[in-house]
Amino acid sequence: MSITNNEIFVIIPCYNEATVVRNTVTEILDQGYNVVVVDDCSRDNSKRQLDGLPLYYLRHRTNMGQGAALQTGIEFARRKGAQYFVTFDADGQHDCKDIPGMAEVMLKNKADIVFGSRFLPGSQTNISGARSFVLNVARYVNYLVSGIAAGFLKITENKMAHATEIQMLVAKNKLTYSEFPNNIQYNEYTKRKGLRNIDGLKIVFEILLFKIFR
Repeated sequence: MSITNNEIFVIIPCYNEATVVRNTVTEILDQGYNVVVVDDCSRDNSKRQLDGLPLYYLRHRTNMGQGAALQTGIEFARRKGAQYFVTFDADGQHDCKDIPGMAEVMLKNKADIVFGSRFLPGSQTNISGARSFVLNVARYVNYLVSGIAAGFLKITENKMAHATEIQMLVAKNKLTYSEFPNNIQYNEYTKRKGLRNIDGLKIVFEILLFKIFR
């Protein structure tokens, strides 16, 4: 038994990624995955860059944040009958070649969710020491989620704290999980738009609010 590529829906939140999103999406489509792009009210021509590609395109009328975009994409894919979901960044830092390994780990370990991480042994990344410190606040970078688990993962943290919220929901609902080393490559574009130290502090604040008021 194996998970075939056409069984997997890749959910891609997108906000002002016109310069990179087409390349990111094309690489994923070339591997035979279903792609759902959730445009979080981009102000550039991101939508135009996707013209002609065989994907599902959704758009928020207002900017709601990455967590909200992921939830929109997962709910849409579930309505399409999807059984497996992968979250993926639009900026090209993730490697879609990691997905088969995550699927294999899911089946082997009978996991409900597989966390991909750039910090595990075996991962490859050109991350700097300072950025690594900030990103450890939100350690996991993407996920492979089974259809069963997706029913329990109702993301309410619209912004970047959704990564930690998902981990909390996994624990709360006693879902089984595994980890898989991801390959992450930064370029000048991703470095300019990525998390700053102040963003890491904001995530900590959002996490504390979530734990206090949930």
